[in-house]
Amino acid sequence: MRSLASWLEFIERQHPKTIALGLERVADVLGRLDAALRCPVITVAGTNGKGSTCAMLESILAAAGYRTALYTSPHLRRYNERVRIGAREADDAALCEAFAAVEEARGPNALTYFEYGTLAALWLFAREKIEAAVLEVGLGGRLDAVNAVDPDCAVLTSVGIDHIDYLGGTRESIGREKAGVFRAGRPAVVAEPDPPDSVLSAPGEKLFLQKDFGYLAEAGQWSYWGPGGKRSGLAHPALRGAIQLRNAAAALCALGALSERLPIAMQDVRRGLAEVVLPGRFQVLPGRPLVILDVAHNVEAAKTLAGNLADSGFATETIAVCGMLRDKDIAGVLRELAPRIDRWHLASLPGPRGASAGELASHVGNGKDVHQYASATEAFAAAKMRARESDKIVVFGSFLTVGETMAWLNNNKTSTH
Repeated sequence: MRSLASWLEFIERQHPKTIALGLERVADVLGRLDAALRCPVITVAGTNGKGSTCAMLESILAAAGYRTALYTSPHLRRYNERVRIGAREADDAALCEAFAAVEEARGPNALTYFEYGTLAALWLFAREKIEAAVLEVGLGGRLDAVNAVDPDCAVLTSVGIDHIDYLGGTRESIGREKAGVFRAGRPAVVAEPDPPDSVLSAPGEKLFLQKDFGYLAEAGQWSYWGPGGKRSGLAHPALRGAIQLRNAAAALCALGALSERLPIAMQDVRRGLAEVVLPGRFQVLPGRPLVILDVAHNVEAAKTLAGNLADSGFATETIAVCGMLRDKDIAGVLRELAPRIDRWHLASLPGPRGASAGELASHVGNGKDVHQYASATEAFAAAKMRARESDKIVVFGSFLTVGETMAWLNNNKTSTH
């Protein structure tokens, strides 16, 4: 029997393109796979905030006693992170069985890595007694494999410029793609505060931030209003950063819109928000120097990270460990963070999409304290060695950069405290 590693190696080779948008292949295989979900489905799209919103939805639903399914991407360290059943990662054996089922059903279709993964997750979910499913869109929405499933409620967290080769270079075109997960006659939560016309004109029973639902930050707590009523005196979510209140409000709005099928008590909301965990989203590690991990890789996310750094307390120096993919707006991301960074440790990322440290350095500007490394782990190890206890190290730019750093930290536990 194939191991999970060999399955992943196999599915990576089955389509000539890493990304090939379109629903025809997935719909064809899905029709033969017997993978229909018989529970409420919430699909989450958006440029940023998808992962956090999905994590909060899963945590609140699990706190309320529902058996949940969660499908997300990409992963940081293990593929298993992408597929969660009953708030736990699927094990290797289950994933291997699911990949085998997809392989048997795919016929002549050449599936991408993401399509294989999506179909495998749906096959697993259909075989478990799932009471609520949360699906995170991989890229865009309209033509993403996840959109082969009709959601009972859709969530759009934000619309920013990213993946322009696939979604277009304007907020209008990107909004059109992302709102492609909306369904006529079904609730669609729009947490983007300035939605483009393409989102406003999309189908669905749309619920808009500050019109149909909203939130208010108060001293040490916050309140929500929207479908399902008002919830006051809420503790801030366990995920850090002011933007998480918007993501939490979007999650509560979606649950409120489905309250007849998925009733949630106030205590479950409190517990779910208090216990939510999502690595790599302004994740502050214990110990000194302060280490912050953030997968920010587009301009909108970089702005949020810069704001969170400004609010995160004094440091003698803030050291950046950054590696990025070449198809991102490298100049825009680095420009947003430059005012907050004293020293740069730039890393080359592997693969054809990985940018070299030299490419990143060309966007940092002259006169900056810049160091170049062959990998994210080398860049982080050097930053850690040079940092004083009063310094702050922020690791960002890509899931790859954060994932490699997490692996280094795990292998060097004795030297991180």
